[in-house]
Amino acid sequence: LHRHLRRQRQRCIRDSSNPDDIESFNILKDASATAIYGSRASNGVIIITTKKGNAGDKMQIHFSSQASVSKVVKTLDVLSADEFREVVNQYANANDKTRLGTANTDWQDAIFRDAYTYDNNLSLSGAVKKVPYRLSVGRLSQEGILLSSKLERTSAALNLNPTFLEEHLKVNLSVKGLMTESQFADESVIGTAAFFDPTQPIHADYPTYAGYFEWIQGNGNPTGLAPRNPVSILRQQDGHADVKRSIGNLQLDYKLHFLPELRANLNMGYDISESDGSTTLPATMASVMLQGGTHNTYTQKKQNNLLDFYLNYVKELPGLHSKVDVTAGYSYQSFTTKNPASYTLSIQNEGDTLNRVEPVELKNVLVSFFGRLNYSYKDRYLLTATLRRDGSSRFSPDSRWGTFPSVALAWRVIDEPFMKDVKGLTDLKLRVGYGVTGQQDLGATSQGYYPYLARYVRSNAEASYLFGDTYIRTLRAQGYDFNIKWEETQSYNAGIDYEFLTGKIYGSVDFYQKKTKDLLAEIPLPAGSNLTNRLFTNVGEVENRGVEASVNVKAVERGKFAWDVGFNATYNKNEVLRLSKTANESSAGIEVGEIGGGVGNRIQIHTVGYAPYSFYVYKQVYNEQGAPLEGVYEDLTGDGRITAEDKYRYHNPAPAVFLGFNTRLSYDRFTLSMVARASFRNYVYNNSAANAYFSNVSQSGYLINIPAAVYDTRFVGPNDANRQYSDHFVENASFLRMDNINLNYHVGKVIKEKLDVNVSATCQNVFVITNYSGLDPETSTGLTNSFYPRPRVFTLGLTLDF
Repeated sequence: LHRHLRRQRQRCIRDSSNPDDIESFNILKDASATAIYGSRASNGVIIITTKKGNAGDKMQIHFSSQASVSKVVKTLDVLSADEFREVVNQYANANDKTRLGTANTDWQDAIFRDAYTYDNNLSLSGAVKKVPYRLSVGRLSQEGILLSSKLERTSAALNLNPTFLEEHLKVNLSVKGLMTESQFADESVIGTAAFFDPTQPIHADYPTYAGYFEWIQGNGNPTGLAPRNPVSILRQQDGHADVKRSIGNLQLDYKLHFLPELRANLNMGYDISESDGSTTLPATMASVMLQGGTHNTYTQKKQNNLLDFYLNYVKELPGLHSKVDVTAGYSYQSFTTKNPASYTLSIQNEGDTLNRVEPVELKNVLVSFFGRLNYSYKDRYLLTATLRRDGSSRFSPDSRWGTFPSVALAWRVIDEPFMKDVKGLTDLKLRVGYGVTGQQDLGATSQGYYPYLARYVRSNAEASYLFGDTYIRTLRAQGYDFNIKWEETQSYNAGIDYEFLTGKIYGSVDFYQKKTKDLLAEIPLPAGSNLTNRLFTNVGEVENRGVEASVNVKAVERGKFAWDVGFNATYNKNEVLRLSKTANESSAGIEVGEIGGGVGNRIQIHTVGYAPYSFYVYKQVYNEQGAPLEGVYEDLTGDGRITAEDKYRYHNPAPAVFLGFNTRLSYDRFTLSMVARASFRNYVYNNSAANAYFSNVSQSGYLINIPAAVYDTRFVGPNDANRQYSDHFVENASFLRMDNINLNYHVGKVIKEKLDVNVSATCQNVFVITNYSGLDPETSTGLTNSFYPRPRVFTLGLTLDF
């Protein structure tokens, strides 16, 4: 139920770091392990370790280069030009038939391309006068699969890790700089291309529109609601942005001379980015022809400052066979976004201002106090207890602070005397844990940063009052909830870690239960209440429970040949336990999951006793041959008519079972590795198929294509208002996907044994097996409102170490 709240996620690793600078990363999931990190760990923790130099090492030079090509392997299945002509001639009126063209255009093929990427990185590492260092530079050039889209990034990073005061003071200094130039493509053209008339050509004798075909009226102006030529949009629209980003971190770790068991750690960091961009639409684009073309500019500055300080005391107690590790600390983090005013100007009409977006400055602050105790007895019985107090400026002073405890116990059974005669079992540990984590992220918008404050925003130019000869833009009140507060998740987990035959077989089994209360979500409101129709607030309680298991096997180790295999499986069940706020008390729940076909159409619902995001649909009736009957649904209430009360809850997007597989085979200098995943009982609403009916090809003044799924349903007309809510379009999207195959060859040392060479070949998104009829069975929301295809990527790599 958290999915809609994660729209403003932290920037991905690839955005903030050069992947070649990363040495390793570890994932923490259970509450006892993540509690020390506070609300930032509400979805788990990824600990990234970057590469560093080592004291005493000679200078080492590392170079890596990758070249890849991304290919679109599947697009939406729509009618061909000949099929389209057949449908138009059968179902459209005489006037629409005259609009048919003579071309055979695959519009999806026209907007996509093979996209090439080149990624080169060079690093120097070593030590100068016992000061370890690592300096790296990188250059990435990446084309998008959409025409005209491209990204260029130059990065540089420096790590220094000196020690002072007889190694009592350790310093870690890291500085990164990134410069990114992006050329954007309008992704809305993907949907436009899927449904653009395939009988029309890309180019036509229309000088007003730069020689591109467009739907036009008799006076030469664009047809009002008609789609615009997607190739024209990609070729003519110029959207680009330049981003300069700097990330720095200084960590001081001091072990006190007079009390060596006590360490003081100070960590200071910043992340600053400045971006500016523009979007130019020339007057030859149909969408802005009447405005004379438009030019929009914008700038933005983001800054994230971090200050952490903690004391850590570690004491061995030999007489008690014990060890104590105590930490207490303070954390401060601020997020600031500044957006100066931006303008959209007319190109031909002497720079007339068509729209002005008001300047915005947003700030969010997190303050935390935390403590942790680790205690071990005989390295066999382990206790971890954590207490954290977090404050967020997103909430009012009355609700600002949350308290989040955790405790975990572990028992290394393998070290017990009664286990010494057990053969084959070389490690066994039992774990139990409990913890509470908080969530306060509502997105980086004014509503997300200040949801408890009464706010006003200035309207756009279209919503103005005329006073005399002057247009005055209005101020519009925004909805708010003064009592909004922390979302809290209570987590219980119990697990077993095991190992057989000294690491030949190892893995874990974990049982977990999570209950989230005061859930933060956006809900619909009755008309006329709280100045808005939807509001972020605390809405209820949801439970998530299941089991995870993994097993890793070193199947073969014989001479130069080795084979490792790994499996993991997860069973998960979600359920809404309580809804404290709905649109009205008699409602079936909170309707969510907006779909196409009209503003406010929603296909999913949160209801007590059911899984979150359950599909809320009508039960389709089928004929004897198994084909759906158009406009015929089961009357579940038995009142002789089909109303909203006849909808029922039918499956949900979350998989009940998730499987993972990885394997690694190596022989001599060759290594082959593969990663695959399988998902079962995840359901997806096929939004495009729901709009497949024959008469849909005919629109007011233009024609549009329709999905080939129409041949399965044989639906004809637009008169069935309930068609989009049929359970026929909720499909079982279980799948098996081969994510990655990599072949690596270690050439070895060449050129007088000084240069170590490695080459590799990789394929990503190798194949997917599914019965789902849509574009891709894997979608987090269970809705297919977007048609952006997942490309298959082939990569060749070379690494040199000197």
